[in-house]
Amino acid sequence: MSVKEMDTIQALSCENNLKQVLTSKECEPTNFRNNSHSARILEDLQSLRKNEVLCDIRFEADDGKIIIGHKNVLMAASPYFRAMFSNFDERNKDLVTIKELDSTILQLLVDYIYTGEIMVTKENVQTLLSAANVLQLDYVNDICAEFLQKQVDSSNCIGIKAFADLHNCTKLLSSSEAYIKQHFLEVAKGEDFLSLSSEDLVMLISSNDLAVPFEEEVFECVIKWVKHDLDCRNDFLPKLMEHVRLPLLKPDILLNISKEPLLSNSSKCYNYIIEALHFNHQKLVQHLTIPKTIRFKPRQFDGFHKVILTFNESDTSPKCYTEWYDPTTKLRKNAPAINECRKCAGFGVINDQFVFAAGGVDGSSSKSISMLDVSSQSPSWVPMADMLVSRGELGVGVLGDSIYFVGGRDGYTYLQCVEAFDVSTQKWRMVSSMTIKRYDLGIGVLNSRLYAVGGSNGKCLNSVEYYDPTLDTWNPVAEMSEYRQGVGVGVLDGLMYAIGGRSSTYLKSVEVYRPSDGIWSSVADMNLCRMKPVVAVLDGLLYVMGGEKEHSIVGTVEIYDPKTNTWTMERLSSNGHGVQIYGGVVVDRPYYYH
Repeated sequence: MSVKEMDTIQALSCENNLKQVLTSKECEPTNFRNNSHSARILEDLQSLRKNEVLCDIRFEADDGKIIIGHKNVLMAASPYFRAMFSNFDERNKDLVTIKELDSTILQLLVDYIYTGEIMVTKENVQTLLSAANVLQLDYVNDICAEFLQKQVDSSNCIGIKAFADLHNCTKLLSSSEAYIKQHFLEVAKGEDFLSLSSEDLVMLISSNDLAVPFEEEVFECVIKWVKHDLDCRNDFLPKLMEHVRLPLLKPDILLNISKEPLLSNSSKCYNYIIEALHFNHQKLVQHLTIPKTIRFKPRQFDGFHKVILTFNESDTSPKCYTEWYDPTTKLRKNAPAINECRKCAGFGVINDQFVFAAGGVDGSSSKSISMLDVSSQSPSWVPMADMLVSRGELGVGVLGDSIYFVGGRDGYTYLQCVEAFDVSTQKWRMVSSMTIKRYDLGIGVLNSRLYAVGGSNGKCLNSVEYYDPTLDTWNPVAEMSEYRQGVGVGVLDGLMYAIGGRSSTYLKSVEVYRPSDGIWSSVADMNLCRMKPVVAVLDGLLYVMGGEKEHSIVGTVEIYDPKTNTWTMERLSSNGHGVQIYGGVVVDRPYYYH
């Protein structure tokens, strides 16, 4: 027997032995993946292209330069090439002229298709992005837009915005627009600003999030733009002035503005000044003046537009004080001082601007109301007309232009009566009383109804009822699973949350009311038990601050995310005072807040 035959017999014997071994054991099929396979294939394809092996297409650019490739590779990478070689005349050609693309850029993009790599520079980024748009190479388009986004500054942002708009780069367009608004005064110093069309300027100055600390600066930019080409632009002035928020200006500044010669020749512009002066006069004689149009509303900018105005009790002097709490920075800053201690008051806000502290002065019932306009350039608490009934530990809620003051107590008398202040008429009226007496209750506004939640009438309550302003009636809904005196209430995404409070013990439990099925159900507990907590709704989250826990101070804020049904807890920053927070409302971030 030859050596070769012996080797064959030995190999067959080994194979049979291996088959017997594998058959005797349980062996599951296994799928393997070579992660370097795709990269190696691309490398090999690039090598074939460089050596012109099996290449079946040549592109000729304007300068006569020839770029070669494989049709199937190009079709797999680009919808543009897929259409070209599937449906058009080029499908049967081996030489195609491409005049709309620069040869250097075309070479870069074909190299990218074979390698997945591309070099972007400030010299080629614009041409590269335009070409990537033509070839529908989304990744290259995105990285070029990202590259440009990092180059945005006050000197080029208007040009980059126009370029992004031309090439339908939505992310770049959005980021450049945001930059222009955030740095408006710096951008307005440049030549590009003077070249804006009237439509673009209107779109810019009408933005509610234009970052300008003083509205007169918007006026100055408008006049500067008009005077740059007065003969052609003078007729646009009334349309531009419509979006300058003159009512926000102080009377002395308004008078100076009225002396601008360009305004005196326009009846519309003159009417805007008269409107602003009238609004200023109204505010002098009537502190609570609801803006009728966007021109009367302060601009809101700088990212997170809302802050929480908190009412605090200190262990030092002054005993009671107010602060702004900004959830984005976690910082607490002094707010306009309030004279009386309002620990037993009810707190409410209209239009995220007018804050009310009602009743509950120095721990007892009271008819007095103080109001703060957070949009004022010199904000201070001012007295309003007294309530009709003396109240402490009441509930406050807003429906439309009316603010409702619900229940509470007058000394040891528990109240079920309800009164409302109509902002439009500046008058008080009594409305229907609740079905039972309640103090230390929570108030929620949901689907144009005012809900009175829990509280006490000498004993803790778990009942809930709602007020229908169209019928002037109170109606009961399902009871909560817990009795809750001093309950915090927050409304988020069409649901109403009852948070903490006290029954026989202090509570950290939370339940939610769904009006669609009319029932309460439990959600995750807070980390701490809290009675009389402040509940604020911001950016899709519930913020729960302060409150009482077994008569101790709670110096924390807990944040509930309904998407994950979880609570996170943070310590409040130190402010040199005690940290007990007994009231709070969400308001527009004041322009003077720094």
